[in-house]
Amino acid sequence: MQIIFKDSFSARLDEILDYISEDSVKEALSFNSQLYKKIKDIPLMPYKCRKSTHYNNDNIRDLIFKGYTIAYLVGHEHIVILGILKYRQTF
Repeated sequence: MQIIFKDSFSARLDEILDYISEDSVKEALSFNSQLYKKIKDIPLMPYKCRKSTHYNNDNIRDLIFKGYTIAYLVGHEHIVILGILKYRQTF
């Protein structure tokens, strides 16, 4: 199953990494690496994560990672990573 990243996810992740790197570049790189590892594992069990609380669609799931929510859409042949937000934000 192919993973597709929406531009909005990539742009927001860049902002998060820039913020983290203000304190520690090493931590920003570690965060990025660990996050992509979790995302890479999604196709193994795409419905493992909870149904999204932000969307009314059973195929949109929420991956929780270090206080961030990564919303993704499970399709027949691909997974679309929709966005990333901190716990009190909305998509």
